[in-house]
Amino acid sequence: MAAAEDESFIPAAKLATDERLEWVPLSLTLVEYPQGDWLGKLLAVSSLLPFGILSGFVALILFRRDLHTITFFFGTTLNEILNLVLKYTFCEARPMQRSALYTEYGMPSSHSQFMWFFATYMVYFVFIRLQHMNNNTLLENAWKTVITVGCVSMAALVTISRVYLQYHTWKQVLSGALVGFLFGSLWFALTYLIFTPLFPLIASWRISEFLLLRDTTLIPNVLWFEYLHSRQEARARSRKLVSMKSQ
Repeated sequence: MAAAEDESFIPAAKLATDERLEWVPLSLTLVEYPQGDWLGKLLAVSSLLPFGILSGFVALILFRRDLHTITFFFGTTLNEILNLVLKYTFCEARPMQRSALYTEYGMPSSHSQFMWFFATYMVYFVFIRLQHMNNNTLLENAWKTVITVGCVSMAALVTISRVYLQYHTWKQVLSGALVGFLFGSLWFALTYLIFTPLFPLIASWRISEFLLLRDTTLIPNVLWFEYLHSRQEARARSRKLVSMKSQ
């Protein structure tokens, strides 16, 4: 037991002096690009978009506790598991070997699959899930178009970046895009047709009340709804406070 601990833990003093140690980068966020290539740098930054989206998921789940967001995130996790299974099924190497950065295979591209899953789901969400708003104003159509174009553009940019930076071939990124599109379509159908009708029941469970989980499916504009209720509550409390001071 002691020997195992000695092998897994290296004192800080030894880290600073032992020249035989091989230092390796954390490949989770490290992206290489040709030095002096401003386009390559821009594409390298854009390839970090999936991590920004995942951070947004975590923030939304922690602060909003919405069942639909949690289901969306669960689908994203399953999409990543599917990508890992496919990679070790095809066992296709990347176009450029970066043994210090990547040891897994490149078929299909996980970045491309993630982004096209996200973009596909968001397009369905905007044009199907929010269709019951019955408010075809010019402003509403404009922001729906902006969201759609933005999601598809981000997915395309990340897809191109993985080829430009030689992390994947075109076949690998297009395969990832196809799998992401198909699984995103399937997951939205499951969520919309099967999971969503169960949300009111799940929200009524005692564990859901303890975790403050909620179902906002029937509220078309959650931001406006919360704004109105918070403003009404603030005014009510303000009047109550003034009344207490005047007594």
